[in-house]
Amino acid sequence: MSSKVPRREDILRPTRRTTGAFYLAFCLASIALLAWLVAWAYQLQQGLIVTGLSDWGSGGGVTWGLYIGAMIWWVGIAHGGIILSAAVCLLGMDRYMPVARLAEMLTLAGLSAAGFYILVHMGRPDRMVTSILGHYHITVNNSPLVWDVTVITAYFVLTATYLGLTLRYDITRLRDQLPSFAPQVGGVQLPDLYGTVYDVLTLGYTEREDEVIERMVWWVALAIIIMAPLLLHGGVIPWLFAVLPNYPSWFGAVQGPQFLTIALTSAISGVILVSYAFRRAYDWDHIITDDIFRGLLLWLGFFCLLFLWLQLQQLTAGSFAPTVDHAAATDSKFSHPMYVVPMLMVVTVLAFIFATVLRPSLFSKIRAIVASVFVLMATLVEKTYFVLSGFWYPTFSIYEGTPGEYFPSAIELLSLVGTVGLVSLFFLIVSKLVPVVELHAVEHLQEDGSAQHEES
Repeated sequence: MSSKVPRREDILRPTRRTTGAFYLAFCLASIALLAWLVAWAYQLQQGLIVTGLSDWGSGGGVTWGLYIGAMIWWVGIAHGGIILSAAVCLLGMDRYMPVARLAEMLTLAGLSAAGFYILVHMGRPDRMVTSILGHYHITVNNSPLVWDVTVITAYFVLTATYLGLTLRYDITRLRDQLPSFAPQVGGVQLPDLYGTVYDVLTLGYTEREDEVIERMVWWVALAIIIMAPLLLHGGVIPWLFAVLPNYPSWFGAVQGPQFLTIALTSAISGVILVSYAFRRAYDWDHIITDDIFRGLLLWLGFFCLLFLWLQLQQLTAGSFAPTVDHAAATDSKFSHPMYVVPMLMVVTVLAFIFATVLRPSLFSKIRAIVASVFVLMATLVEKTYFVLSGFWYPTFSIYEGTPGEYFPSAIELLSLVGTVGLVSLFFLIVSKLVPVVELHAVEHLQEDGSAQHEES
């Protein structure tokens, strides 16, 4: 661990330093997003037929595929991210303060990607207005899609409020050191664009509100923790599948906690990757320390264990004297690579984390990164298979013989690349505007450093 004591200037480094690696990452992320936008434009012109989705029946595959699987995956990453940040606030987990804001930003980026998938899968964007907004009072009672839109929007607003409240404290104290951008056009000096953003974020700020905001942040964090299992990735989204008895691989009360464990494993993996990227790019070894990565890896192992345990419950229930339809759905899990391979990947990660507990020397940041990538890939593939298997093995089968087949089209795969580019651009842009590490975290680390110096 580095002996350097963090300073305010350290967390401003991303807003001041723009390296060649930043421009390269920005270009790659922009190309990824642009490629997906071009593919989406082609889909809008030709219709969903270009993906092969909606070709349902004995000669086809499924109506939902990677679009819905990836939407669930991004929502899980987003929900788990803000749960991690809220837990830091509520439970006094000061150890993870340096990565709390990164988790909040991951939530906003993940929800944006998930919302984009809903828009894409509707076929035509205008349906968002004609089918949802224009008839919300009717559709909210009957449409699973509208419930998705509602909870994602609610969580986005809640997270943005949570982030905005904490940013006010930082921006007012670091305003003189934050960047400015006031271009000249035709000899005319335009207003400072960055300054306008800061003015909006700190509108009406006084130092007397700090104590009030601290209480508000605590209550918002409590609301997030309560809403997560009841309404969000442990509630509405799994309920949309779990209450459909015609789909035995979806039906059942276990889906709520199962979705929640997948959300938390995915989010912790995402936070590890994002934290490592910022640590490496801006020499933040003394802010995002090895101790944080060790702790996050242990939490990842805990939620991987819960994830596998709940999967075992489903396999057990579907294997011991099951109904005919449930037996077919369960048998497919034992043989289909889209289920078997992800489970083996999570088992491998769990075994590695357990080994690091027994022998700490096995831990390294690179291995933690590899473990996180494994978990993210595994949860994405498992959630996609979850969506597919419901259509492949319904109670009232419409297939003759074996189920239809499905493989993501090039356009669907580009959507995944594009949303990763979207999330990457979000972090690249936001890190140029505001600190991605809370000033409170630096102040806390300075206090710890002073205390250790006095003890020595």
